[in-house]
Amino acid sequence: MSRRVVACAVALFFVFVMAGAGFAGEVEILGVKFPTEKTIEGKTLKLNGVSYLKKLGFVKVYAVGLYLENPSKDPKEVIESEQVKYMLTHYLTSKATAKKISEGFIELMEAGNPKDLVDANRADIEKYASWLDKDMKPGLTSESLYVPGKGITLTYQGQVKGTIPGNTFAQMYYRYNVGEKADKKIREGLLGL
Repeated sequence: MSRRVVACAVALFFVFVMAGAGFAGEVEILGVKFPTEKTIEGKTLKLNGVSYLKKLGFVKVYAVGLYLENPSKDPKEVIESEQVKYMLTHYLTSKATAKKISEGFIELMEAGNPKDLVDANRADIEKYASWLDKDMKPGLTSESLYVPGKGITLTYQGQVKGTIPGNTFAQMYYRYNVGEKADKKIREGLLGL
């Protein structure tokens, strides 16, 4: 067999393997399965990326997936685009208390966004943090849904907690997840890098 035939055969093999993986319908990380598509608000969202958070190197805190109408590896596009965006977080530990989650959220919003923006939106940051009012345990979820013209809605442990209207707070939320100052592993995972 010539090298060219072998190279073509190998290339075709990888095309079929990758095509098969693309039709699997879900991505698994730390035992959590994320469907590759979700229909939300009448829109078909695609899984942009998945990641996870571990503390102390071994405590599995959560696995998270980001869904977008128009998937993108560009953080600016993810943060600023006016499209339906959805983040699903599956908790994997009982050590994630409401106090830790709420305080951690505030710290991440402050660290991931410009100070003047944080100061101007302090009331919304604290309101959203107040909705993170129950301890998490394995199997429980937190969902954030951004709908253009409406705002970002938090569903926590299956209960709709409320909506922060407009797009400013939503951009801050996505900036702390995929912006320059975001946790590197979370950022790269959610951007599919």
